[in-house]
Amino acid sequence: MLDREVIVKGVVTADFSDREGLGGVYLQDSGDGDPGTSDAIFVPVAARAPYRDAMRQGARVRIRGRVAELDGGGGVRLTALLPDEVEQLGLGEVGITELRTPPLDWEPFEGMWVRIDAPLTVGSVADLERHGEILASFDGRMWQPAERAEPGSDAARAIAADNARRRLVLDDGRSGDDRPLETGIWPLGAAALRSGSVVESAEGILDHRHGSFRLQLTVPPALAAQARPPAPRVEGALRVASFNLENLFNGDGKGGGFPTPRGARDPRQLDAQLGKLVATVQALDPDIAALMELENDGYGPASSIAALVEALNRAGPGGWRFVDACDRACRRSGRGPGDDAIRVGLVYRGDRVRPAGKPATLAGGPFGPRSRVPLAQAFTPLRGDDTPLVVVANHLKSKGCGEAEGADRDNGAGCWNAVRSDSARRLATWLETDPTRSGSDLAVIVGDMNAYAGEEPLRILKAAGWQDAFEVAGAMAPYSYMYKGEAGRLDHALVSPALAARLRGAAEWHSNADEPREAGYAGRLHEAGPWRSSDHDPLLLGFDWTAPVAPEDETAAAGAVVSTGN
Repeated sequence: MLDREVIVKGVVTADFSDREGLGGVYLQDSGDGDPGTSDAIFVPVAARAPYRDAMRQGARVRIRGRVAELDGGGGVRLTALLPDEVEQLGLGEVGITELRTPPLDWEPFEGMWVRIDAPLTVGSVADLERHGEILASFDGRMWQPAERAEPGSDAARAIAADNARRRLVLDDGRSGDDRPLETGIWPLGAAALRSGSVVESAEGILDHRHGSFRLQLTVPPALAAQARPPAPRVEGALRVASFNLENLFNGDGKGGGFPTPRGARDPRQLDAQLGKLVATVQALDPDIAALMELENDGYGPASSIAALVEALNRAGPGGWRFVDACDRACRRSGRGPGDDAIRVGLVYRGDRVRPAGKPATLAGGPFGPRSRVPLAQAFTPLRGDDTPLVVVANHLKSKGCGEAEGADRDNGAGCWNAVRSDSARRLATWLETDPTRSGSDLAVIVGDMNAYAGEEPLRILKAAGWQDAFEVAGAMAPYSYMYKGEAGRLDHALVSPALAARLRGAAEWHSNADEPREAGYAGRLHEAGPWRSSDHDPLLLGFDWTAPVAPEDETAAAGAVVSTGN
């Protein structure tokens, strides 16, 4: 009926004529008895239209107008009625449609007054501050398809289709930064919602704009915020942590040199960033920590890694040191391994472990120009078993598509999958050569692999014999990163078969991925503490590293047991 003139009658169920971005009302009638078609339509209302006062919520009206398709954004065509004449017929009512499960097709409900009487799990609050919208889903969290299946497989497609069916945007009709969040329909405190929080009920108009179905809220939703979890505890005498620092840059290291290309924009923000990172490390209490996204500015006293270690020791307890992987080229350039703006690093408690031998790095091929140079170091605990543990810090090429060509274009795993896969293959081959010369078969690969569990780089490492520490530990539904409301792991820990036998626990601390961006050190919701110290969650591993029992001690121990038994 496009471009035809029609006459309709109905009740105004919602008036968004004063909302920039919507600028209209929704009209609904009692229905035509066909469950496959909508009983409502959007009617744009100009700010100074003579009929605007006649089209308030609850009014029953008769409209003569022309059917049009408007640009709803994101490739969506929005059917609407452009009014020429409006006659108010008094007041009226229509029934609300109640949904307890996601429909197989949202289209028949477009424009209609809907109440969601089922819990919706918050997936993302990234657009809440700017656009007043939250991405949520029926039936719990949404998962990245590639976290649970191989990209391109039938299983991955089924997960993606299920996510599309379950997802729903909750919107307050705002556009851009036209009003503070606190003056809208969202309850106070909504900006601090974490992913995983629950919307217990929601009511509004089912709309289709900007590429997604959304509920334009007409009443404040009922919210149940997810509590912040305590830091994890794992069994084992030796603990290893790993986390992405989200660009720790410290200017010139002397209080100046800001703004830097990444990270903190001024010394005040740097202090806040360091405070959050220190709080994270203190809460995890590892013996060794692998770090990603350190500024690649060498290892001198003004370097970013030196600033972090200094802040850790100042906050206490002391004893923190860093692995210095500076070679001759590094000393000339003032940069660490590789020519990327960021690098990986290793820090450790010098009162608990000591480096065994020299660090090893893998440069060349994809490492340096694309993936960051891996860093391996063997450590020996100062108490207990003195067998070295080899920790390998990694940060593979990101999924962003800048400059990606040929095999590195997006094939369902983001761009640069070929580079990440080549990196994983070279890493596995390198580690077979015992690069640290420690002679130990107890090794762990940790870091931001920029690949989900079902993607090729992780499959390559597993095929080479490395085992997923979270699978070995029996961890349920791990995730470390949220992207577009879907949870998955970009951050991994893989253990050698010998080390798998010593693994006593693996945990993630969801102190970051579920937090709103505004809770970070530069956001308006910033507060002291570990929350949103990064956009990635840290992980923590625990290993059995008890001292071996000498033969004479075994006899004494056996005698003690017999004596106790008698």
